[in-house]
Amino acid sequence: MDKYAECPLCCETFSKSIIESHASTCGLQQAQKKPTKRNISDIFKSPSHESHNKKMKTTETVFSPAVAAVNERPAVPVVAAVGGGSKGDRAGVPLAEILRPKDLSSYVGQENVVGEDSQLRRLLQADNVPSLILWGPPGCGKTSLANVISNKLKGKSRFVKMSACTCGVAEVREVVKQAKNELSMLKRRTILFMDEVHRFNKGQQDAFLPHIESGVITFIGATTENPSFSLNAALLSRCQVVVLEKLSPASLFLILQRGLQDYGVHLEEDQDHNENGTISGEAMRYLTNIVDGDARSAINTLQLVMDSREGESQINLQHVKEAAKRSHVLYDRSGDEHYFMASALQKSIRGSDDNAALYWLGRMLKGGEDPTFIARRLVRCASEDIGLGDPTALPLAVAAFQGCQLIGKPECDVLLAQATVHLARAKKSHEVYKALAAVYQSIDQGVLPPVPLHLRNSTSKMTRELGWGKGYTHNLNEVKNLTYLPPELKGSNFFKTS
Repeated sequence: MDKYAECPLCCETFSKSIIESHASTCGLQQAQKKPTKRNISDIFKSPSHESHNKKMKTTETVFSPAVAAVNERPAVPVVAAVGGGSKGDRAGVPLAEILRPKDLSSYVGQENVVGEDSQLRRLLQADNVPSLILWGPPGCGKTSLANVISNKLKGKSRFVKMSACTCGVAEVREVVKQAKNELSMLKRRTILFMDEVHRFNKGQQDAFLPHIESGVITFIGATTENPSFSLNAALLSRCQVVVLEKLSPASLFLILQRGLQDYGVHLEEDQDHNENGTISGEAMRYLTNIVDGDARSAINTLQLVMDSREGESQINLQHVKEAAKRSHVLYDRSGDEHYFMASALQKSIRGSDDNAALYWLGRMLKGGEDPTFIARRLVRCASEDIGLGDPTALPLAVAAFQGCQLIGKPECDVLLAQATVHLARAKKSHEVYKALAAVYQSIDQGVLPPVPLHLRNSTSKMTRELGWGKGYTHNLNEVKNLTYLPPELKGSNFFKTS
């Protein structure tokens, strides 16, 4: 009977009396060193512990960027969430990583997801985490929530952190292989966190399916893209989608206050009190508003301000403005923001709110939206929402569209602004739009009668003999007395129906 067993994580041979204790800490050791391969001939050599280790040969070094950590945060010093460790110990560590929460008590925001009475919080407290898709904008706390889950289940589950930006299906299969060994030998489950999971195409996403289904791994994916479009339906059916919103200025304020504590800087609300080693409340409020709910951006900006300050002087609004100049507006021309704002623009025009319509137009233009896309929406609005209420609206919208094609960005912005305000102020009418909808409904639900004979165009002697065009006249005084709907629709009035 063999007295030795091979560790499934590092492939080293150990006495069976210590293999279990070794395997529980082996993952951390593997995250800190590069694994090696054995020659195939070594597999068949003596199982003797000492001789086996002596004859192990290191061949080509294999590095997998996928496995970033096992039950610990990777490649950074372990420091307290606020003010932990000396400055020297944390050299080069981003402030955002230092402030990353370790448990739910230090996790700020997303009360609808992890609040006291939330379903996810109750599952976490019961150490029962289902497969999740964390969907939200950048800097809303997706990775931080995954780290909280990791710390909560530390010792009970193995946590593997990967990024779809730096790994592929081969690395996923390697993690699954190790997860199977963990489950069979140590009865310990593996939680696989895949950041930016939308970077995997839908074929690559299929690699997770059987292992989530069988329970080999608990999958947690993080994405900034709409899962309905970026993830395949099979993966979504196996995971619970958790929607995270961008953080409010109040939540960002709390997070930044922790950063101030880390630097030993105090908040000073009195505008006339310029004490050294403080930051003005005005500067803090400006920073929480300018980052548009992105905690990572807010923390990085705060770190930039702190590291560039002169001595112990007070940090004022001007210092923050220099570091936090808004270089872009959160907008995705192919994602949700694109459709959200197009919808907001059209609804503002329909509601005759010229102020709001102009604002959403500005947001789209500053976000880099294609002006011709906006112009096409305005042409549609001119006919759908205004129609016969102001017959000049449609020619104006078409002219704005053609003007955008002629002069392009950025000069076309005022053309779009003029058309937007005109449409918002114009009298609205849905008469034509609703009448057309009634026609479509009649076509979809009823029979389709043939065109009456007198309305058919007679093009030959044979068609005239068949009665095509019989009874029709071009006399303008008589054409009004003819009927133009099929007999089956006699009496129908689509305008009254609408």
